[in-house]
Amino acid sequence: MLNLLDELNPEQRLAAETVEGPVLILAGAGTGKTRAITYRMANLIANGVPAEAVLAVTFTNKAAEEMRNRVSELLLRAGIPPAQPWLSTFHSLCARLLRREAAAAGLPRDFSIYDDDDQLAAVKLAMAKLQIDDDSLTPRNVLSRISYAKNHGQSSEQMRAEAFDQNGRRTADIFAAYEKLLQDSKALDFDDLLLRSARLLRESTATRMKWQARFQYIHVDEYQDTNRVQYELMRLLTGPQQNVCVVGDEDQSIYRWRGADVSILLSFSRDFPAARIVKLERNYRSTQQILNAAGAVVANNPERLGKSLSAEKGEGINLKYFEARDAQAEAEFVAGELERIINDDSDQTCAVEYRTNFQSRAFEEVFRRRGLRYKLVGGFSFYNRAEVKDALAYVRLAMHPEDDISLLRVLNVPPRGIGKTTVDALREAARVDGSSLWAAIEKFVSGASAGRAVTPLRAFRDLIGKLQVALAEKEPAEFLRTVLEESGYMEMLKDRNTPEDVARIENLEELTRAVAESMEAGETFTDFLDGAALVSDADQYDGKPGATLITLHSTKGLEFDHVFLTGMEEGICPHSRALNEDKGVEEERRLVYVGMTRARRSLTMTRAVYRRIFGNEQQLRASLPSRFLAEIPSELVDTVRGSMAEIGEKRRYEPDPEYSYSPEEFLRRVRGETKPATPAPRRQASSPSFGRPAVKRGGDANPMLGRKVRHPSYGVGTVVGVEGDDEDRRISVSFPGRGTKKFIERYAQLEQA
Repeated sequence: MLNLLDELNPEQRLAAETVEGPVLILAGAGTGKTRAITYRMANLIANGVPAEAVLAVTFTNKAAEEMRNRVSELLLRAGIPPAQPWLSTFHSLCARLLRREAAAAGLPRDFSIYDDDDQLAAVKLAMAKLQIDDDSLTPRNVLSRISYAKNHGQSSEQMRAEAFDQNGRRTADIFAAYEKLLQDSKALDFDDLLLRSARLLRESTATRMKWQARFQYIHVDEYQDTNRVQYELMRLLTGPQQNVCVVGDEDQSIYRWRGADVSILLSFSRDFPAARIVKLERNYRSTQQILNAAGAVVANNPERLGKSLSAEKGEGINLKYFEARDAQAEAEFVAGELERIINDDSDQTCAVEYRTNFQSRAFEEVFRRRGLRYKLVGGFSFYNRAEVKDALAYVRLAMHPEDDISLLRVLNVPPRGIGKTTVDALREAARVDGSSLWAAIEKFVSGASAGRAVTPLRAFRDLIGKLQVALAEKEPAEFLRTVLEESGYMEMLKDRNTPEDVARIENLEELTRAVAESMEAGETFTDFLDGAALVSDADQYDGKPGATLITLHSTKGLEFDHVFLTGMEEGICPHSRALNEDKGVEEERRLVYVGMTRARRSLTMTRAVYRRIFGNEQQLRASLPSRFLAEIPSELVDTVRGSMAEIGEKRRYEPDPEYSYSPEEFLRRVRGETKPATPAPRRQASSPSFGRPAVKRGGDANPMLGRKVRHPSYGVGTVVGVEGDDEDRRISVSFPGRGTKKFIERYAQLEQA
């Protein structure tokens, strides 16, 4: 085995050879921690430790299988008969323990284990038995709340006593029914496996000593991701010799929202005063410039054990930084860079990383338009997300109430008391009459029946009628906001206020901004809806993808040749929620560190200065650069030509710029520069539509520029831009306090003021 250990670097070898007593392997990103832990287990077995006395616990079956295969391969290479240590996830370990100790745990030996689908089905059955049919209480959300309660030692009775609204009380009732269903079915869910095992080991001294004697050497992988129950299990299984080895990196703890507690890793030396700490700091993935930049960011977190990573790949090139005018320009820049990289070598892997799912929309649309192949990881394509489809279904209903598919999608979303019996009756009435479901609703509402089912149907009919009026009177983006407000959809998401629902709210706000951008580009609302439908249909690409669109959370454990870390703005990264949470910014900083250290060869950071404001989509709001950008030493970063600012620079931008300016004039104005830029040549448009003499702005200026015009909704404004000719001519008008609006002239309803 000694010759195999020669393959390790000095720190990895120290980790593999330090086998007695508690050991913390502090493994930085890309430093070969799986290599160290597998060599350590193989070394133990090669030196006579029975394989069954070696336990390793990790978080995924895939990781456990990879470790198992590596250990077997190492033993074979050393000429030792292959032997299998006990390698599993926490849940698999607990299942096997409880099977063998069923009597002591008060369980039947043949108890069932409910997986995710079984648990969801059990919640649905519990809700059905309680006759709870309410879309504000989705089975998935209820299951999440039950899991949270169980892991925090809360019973259904306690949940009910502490509930502050009807949904909380009903969730507690479902919890109680769910637990009884599991008990009657002689079944345990995933949470029960951990909780019942911990309780057994805690309460039964004989059982605890038996299993401590069984596992002489314990390993815990990804220790920074353990929660309190998993930590207690590890402590209970650790025998008097304290031969426990944990492997982790406090800088990569990014799952606090799932219960992970980084303080467990940070306090390892306090829990085990005799602990030996081995740091793995030789990085085999990234260049030194990338590591220095990432290290400079995470060094600002106060609670760290600390590491200094050195790259085996050499210095590499500087990071790049690009500050774009808006989200569209950011996506265009990234697409251009990706095309250049892939054209040079189509086998290179590239990732576009972002903090929240809504950011993918701009990239998806630009990539599709430019024919750039990509795949989406960690979420659905923007227009395939349920909340986006729901909102657009309401829009289509306002346009065409006879659209049965759209009607069925939102008839009871948000819940309005229209159950399956009523829907079945509507379907049958429509079938008999050969009519649409909308016609069936009209028939039910206008009929003589005054049953309970008619009242919610009448409310739905009135809602669609109100939306039809709004569709005729309002600008598309404003109309979409009306849909979300009048339908109660936004209110439903805000009331539930789960992390998933917060993300759904962000997606709907982004959808509204997308509509505003589409209208500003001269499209009709129908054009936009057609495009959204075609995007959904064309979401799959054949062949090797040229880029991966991925959330920062999903990048853990992955690596790419080239990484683009986008949306580096305050409120996005760090996320606005984190700014108000204890230790929230620290976790966001670790998330950025993980994203940065995924890069092998190059790392590019981008941000958009302006994003549209939900509630007034024609207005643009200037953002501040992410605080994490200022934490990167400027000598490690090259600002890309065309960027609006240098890395970390916090320039004060004009709050609502007039986008009709040329790029040069726009840049001059938002930077507050006094020297006017040379005006970009403008194409001569046809004669103006308004008779009053215009203010001349130069020999080549369009005569319409500077004119005062009146719009029926926005009032009096000034023409600041003219593009195109004849029927396609677009006019940009600046309205005081309302920002700059862009119109197709023939539809604009503009009058001389």
